[in-house]
Amino acid sequence: MSDIHLLKILNLGLFVFHTSWIAFNCVGWAWRRTRRWQLLTLTLTALSWFGLGIWYGWGYCPCTDWHWQVRSRLGYADPPSYVQLLVEELTGIALTLEAANSLAVGTLMLAGVLSLVLNVRDLTAQLNKTADN
Repeated sequence: MSDIHLLKILNLGLFVFHTSWIAFNCVGWAWRRTRRWQLLTLTLTALSWFGLGIWYGWGYCPCTDWHWQVRSRLGYADPPSYVQLLVEELTGIALTLEAANSLAVGTLMLAGVLSLVLNVRDLTAQLNKTADN
């Protein structure tokens, strides 16, 4: 297999993985069985953005970094934000960096609040059920 074929496979794989991660972060709170996992992936995302971001720049994401390296070797010139690429690829709408960042942070915050509220509710219900037995 040639390097170009491998890079194309990596590009597709990273697009699917990263987009799935984002989608799960956005909606994983909706199902009781996935809430704890979604809270974990959301926490890892926030730690990357704000923890690793101290050294690599606000909003740093290893998935984006790796994907951009692959796409650069394929000859793509990508925007600064993965959200910009994702929205344009899926809808054809070109977001400004500011709009993409606002969308990303707003979605992270909303999903985080929903996840925390529902996970605390689930834990409280489980503790109450255990106490009743």
